[in-house]
Amino acid sequence: MTRRIGLIGLAVLVIAIVAGIAVFMLGMPGALPVPSQKPAAMNATTQIITRGEYLARAGDCVACHTEPGAKVFAGGRAMPTPFGNLYVPNITPDEETGIGAWTAEDFYRMMHTGVSRDGTLLYPAMPFASYTKVTREDSDAIYAYLMSVTPVKLKNRPHELRFPYNQRELLVGWRTLYFKQGEFKPDPAQTVQWNRGAYLVEGLGHCAMCHTAVNALGGSSEAKAFEGGMIPNQNWYAPSLTSNREAGLGNWSIQEIKDLLQTGVSHRGTVYGPMAEVTYNSLQYLNDADVEAMAVYLKALPQKDSEPAPTSQARLVAPKVMETGRRVYEKQCQMCHGEEGKGHPPSYPPLAGNQSITMSSPVNSIRMVLNGGYSPGTMKNPRPHGMPPFSHILNDEEVAAVVTYIRVAWENSGTPVATQQVNDLRKLLPE
Repeated sequence: MTRRIGLIGLAVLVIAIVAGIAVFMLGMPGALPVPSQKPAAMNATTQIITRGEYLARAGDCVACHTEPGAKVFAGGRAMPTPFGNLYVPNITPDEETGIGAWTAEDFYRMMHTGVSRDGTLLYPAMPFASYTKVTREDSDAIYAYLMSVTPVKLKNRPHELRFPYNQRELLVGWRTLYFKQGEFKPDPAQTVQWNRGAYLVEGLGHCAMCHTAVNALGGSSEAKAFEGGMIPNQNWYAPSLTSNREAGLGNWSIQEIKDLLQTGVSHRGTVYGPMAEVTYNSLQYLNDADVEAMAVYLKALPQKDSEPAPTSQARLVAPKVMETGRRVYEKQCQMCHGEEGKGHPPSYPPLAGNQSITMSSPVNSIRMVLNGGYSPGTMKNPRPHGMPPFSHILNDEEVAAVVTYIRVAWENSGTPVATQQVNDLRKLLPE
């Protein structure tokens, strides 16, 4: 424990030193744009507002800036982090508590630099590291749309962060280490479709924010983009998109990727957890051309597997565990997923040969057995089939056994699951 505290202290010291250097640099002319002094009227046509609404959907703004059951974009939603709770702001056009006094320039500055109208540095829970890629034209359209929604007078709630993370000046150090400012630049060596997909995935979609591992300082390495990792405080694993052993899409068809993104289900799998929310709030509203562009870009991500996928690890599982897992599967799972785990896609996803089942982390599979869940109800799949929870039926040993069974049966290449892993996740269930 002492060593851990010491490492954290060292990390904070490093950031503080970097912050000091950066503060000096920020004092130089032109380091950051100066906030505008006078709101300028914007002549926003209906067409621009409609386009802005579409782009706001692509950016999934509603997911964070709307408290469940509350007014749209009124903020107030708690966002738990390893450093404490952040509370998202009101972005309705209320002049006192929202962004009604902002100009289009103020809004672009925030999107592009992660700096608020009053010069406050934003915490990186706001994905400005991705939104910096958004063009000025698209930023203006989003701004026009937000100015058109119903204003809500709701004062922003102050963040509840532990020391030293409540010291905003340290964000200068974080930005120096992890933030690269700049609009998206098309790659002339790629097609128009690929570049459109890259713009949406890397920019408004901010897909790397979940699919890239986050370190102890809340930052991520650009070199490890899309390699997967645990989503902090959500206890879901965002799989690697650069490994065909996890969610790498190199062997998926474009249509299968489109279906998963836009519909929530495909013949290759089904989205649950945080990704289901993304599909529900954002991706289902995108047009076919944009979803296909995203699919083209994602499929083209370089795959980094240098070794063949491992063979079935069934030999490592104690016969008693395999028998328990088989028995539980036959009783609770077989009706939907089939005797040989082939399922009945897209309603009931296959388990045999399913990459999401055999990922290095078994967290998602354990959670699905414990919690159950639904794929999102979308325009193209309005009545999704659900997975019932089994936390009240199966004990930790049985859950570990059945998840182990599906990870190694039918020549699946997963590894066994320990009872303690199940117990750790069960403790997170609401009482």
